[in-house]
Amino acid sequence: TEPGSPMNKVVGLGFAPFDQAAWPAVEEEHARRAAAVQVELSTLADPAIGKFLTGRGYELVAVENVSGRALSRDVVASPTSVTIEVCPATQLERWIDVLVTGFAAPDAAGVGVHEAFDRAVIERIIHDFAKARGVQLFLAHRDGQLAGGASMRLDGSIAQLCGAATLPGHRRRGVQSALLAHRLAIAAQSGCELAIVTTQPGSKSQQNMHRQGFELLYSRNVLVKAPS
Repeated sequence: TEPGSPMNKVVGLGFAPFDQAAWPAVEEEHARRAAAVQVELSTLADPAIGKFLTGRGYELVAVENVSGRALSRDVVASPTSVTIEVCPATQLERWIDVLVTGFAAPDAAGVGVHEAFDRAVIERIIHDFAKARGVQLFLAHRDGQLAGGASMRLDGSIAQLCGAATLPGHRRRGVQSALLAHRLAIAAQSGCELAIVTTQPGSKSQQNMHRQGFELLYSRNVLVKAPS
């Protein structure tokens, strides 16, 4: 997408037959842009793919968990002291500020993130994502104060929960759980059959997801090769 962007990555590797002969073209395109090649390799993939990549100089830098749960029309959000509202277009910059500020102070539980990015880059990426097809944005308030934000992308029968953050002063107060339950209810009412989410292993976010009925679908190994 742009130099230094967290969206520069190869996703979904391992879910389809792997063509080793085609791979150099991926590396050449990244090299042309002086960008590292970051691969998300599913643990359900043929182990030979991982061997192939490590043989070419890729290093394992992180592991991420992808969890999912089935949805039905009877999924509803329980009453809570945290209020959730759809983010109006006029509040987009405020929503972006909440997410970037929350991301800048990650939860200490579980495995930490392996990357750090410039705030301006993150703001541009989130701004573009917020305007993508099927994306819905939400703001959370607690005791009359803005406490967090989240997003969800609907694609057919699948709801992808993404971009959730709680401001540091409002953590451990049920904000993330409220945002999660609210999005699940909307996804169910919209006819989605499956909700998916990506979390860091052992994180507070992962604990919250499993309390809401999510189960691990697969993990993915993040492998990186520095630009040549």
